[in-house]
Parts: sequence; C-alpha cells; structure tokens
Amino acid sequence: MSVTVLIISHEEIGAALIQTVTKAFEELPLPTTVVNVSSNDDPELLIPKLKQLVNNIGSEAGILILTDLFGSTPSNIAKTLQKEARIRIVSGLNLPMLMRVMNYPDLPLKELAEKAISGGREGVIDPEEAHNA
Repeated sequence: MSVTVLIISHEEIGAALIQTVTKAFEELPLPTTVVNVSSNDDPELLIPKLKQLVNNIGSEAGILILTDLFGSTPSNIAKTLQKEARIRIVSGLNLPMLMRVMNYPDLPLKELAEKAISGGREGVIDPEEAHNA
C-alpha cells in the first residue's frame, strides 16, 4: 500500500501542478487528491469537510499533505488535520517537489516527506550559477 498525497493550495495552484505532472507520467504513481482553497472559502467550513476526506482516504501507509505557502490558510487548515502520526505536512509546494514525490511511490511516509523537501529545495536554482558551474 502506498502513501496518499493530498494537496491543499490556493485557488488552482495544486490542480495546475498536478496537470503538469500528469503529462510526465501516464498515470500518477501515488493516489492524489487536490483541494483548492479560494479566497471566498470559509476555513471553518472547510475543516470538517477535509477531516471527513482524510477519514475517507484511510491510507494505512499515511497521507502526505502538500501546501503551497507556510502560514497561509491552506497550510493552517492542513495543520488542523495533523492529529495523527500517519499524516505529514510539507509546505512550499512547487513543481520539482511534486515530481520528486511522484518518482518515489514506494517510500514510507517519513522518507517521502523528506524527498518532497529535498525536491523543493534542489529545484530552486540560479540559472546563471548553474551555467557557470
């Protein structure tokens, strides 16, 4: 059984990233759900729906929640879901992070979260410095 990925992001950020990643893979290697949070959404109404979603996912391998911006509404909502050890949250979602996660579908939750972080960090490159290296 594999880890489930839950993306909670502003507007359509998560959906756009998943659409891009899907083009690189015939099928996403990990079960993935995207929740878009709009500026009109009331977090207090979203939290119970997301708790139900997490319960419905019921992944024994765990749930990796990726959010776009630490301290923002999606990140704060995710934090309310992290009551169980089977949930890990990584903020700062970007395309290299998501690609890295999808390239390691067999990793357990803790290691997959570490891959997400390293993918996000290593995906930020100064092209000028890379060119001169």
